[in-house]
Amino acid sequence: MPRYKLTIEYDGTPYAGWQRQADAPTVQGTLEQAIFAMSGETVTVHGAGRTDAGVHATGQVAHIDLSRVWRTDKIRDAMNAHMKPQPVAVLAAEAVPDDFEARFSAQARHYVYRILNRRAPPTLMRDGVWHVPRRLDSQAMHEAAQLLLGRHDFTTFRAAECQANSPIRTLDRLDVVRNGDTIEIFASARSFLHHQVRSITGSLEHVGSGKWTAQDLKNALEAKDRARCGMVAPPTGLYLLSVDY
Repeated sequence: MPRYKLTIEYDGTPYAGWQRQADAPTVQGTLEQAIFAMSGETVTVHGAGRTDAGVHATGQVAHIDLSRVWRTDKIRDAMNAHMKPQPVAVLAAEAVPDDFEARFSAQARHYVYRILNRRAPPTLMRDGVWHVPRRLDSQAMHEAAQLLLGRHDFTTFRAAECQANSPIRTLDRLDVVRNGDTIEIFASARSFLHHQVRSITGSLEHVGSGKWTAQDLKNALEAKDRARCGMVAPPTGLYLLSVDY
C-alpha cells in the first residue's frame, strides 16, 4: 500500500485535541473523515504529535496508507475541499517509503509559545495567545531558560497523567524573544513530555514577573517534583511549528 506524508496546519480552538474521540471533534477525526469522503477508505492518520485541546499547528506531520497510488496534489486538494469550513488544511502531501513513520521517524520537534504582553486584551488573536497584562522581563526569562537546556529529569515539568516511560528528555533549544508586545518562547527537542512546554512557559512567566529568580527555576527542575512547577500556561498560545526527519 502506498504511504503518504501529510504536512498539516490547524487552529486547535474548536477541537478536543489531535486524537480521535467518539463524542468530540478532533483534528485526527476531521482528517480521517476527509480521506473517507475522498477515497471511500477508512484509514488511520498517524500524527507526529498528539496536541492537546486548544493547541495549534503550522507544521504538524502525519502519514497515511492508501490502497492505490494517488497524485499528491490531488490528495491535498481533495482533502482540503472536504474539510471546509473546518480550520484544518493539508499544506502538502508527498509519497514516502513504507518504513516512514510520522511519529517514530521524527528527529526533532519544534514548538513556539506566544504570549501577548500588554494591558489591552487581544482581539484578532484571542484564541492564539496567552494574554499576560503585567509587564514581563523577557531577557530574564531567556537567561533563566538556558538553565533548562540539555539532558535532564523533567519530572517537575511533566503532567501527572503523562504516559511516557521516562521523564528524561534532552532540550536542544529554549529561546525567549520579545517583538513589541509579543513574547515568543521557542522550544526544540527530539520529543517532549505531556504539558512540558506549557509547564516550562508558566514557570518562565514567574521569572518574567519577578515572582521567581533563575535559581528558583533551577531549583524547581532539580527537585523532580510536580508540585514545584509554576502554573501551566493555557493551551491557546502553543503551536507545533514543524517536525524534522
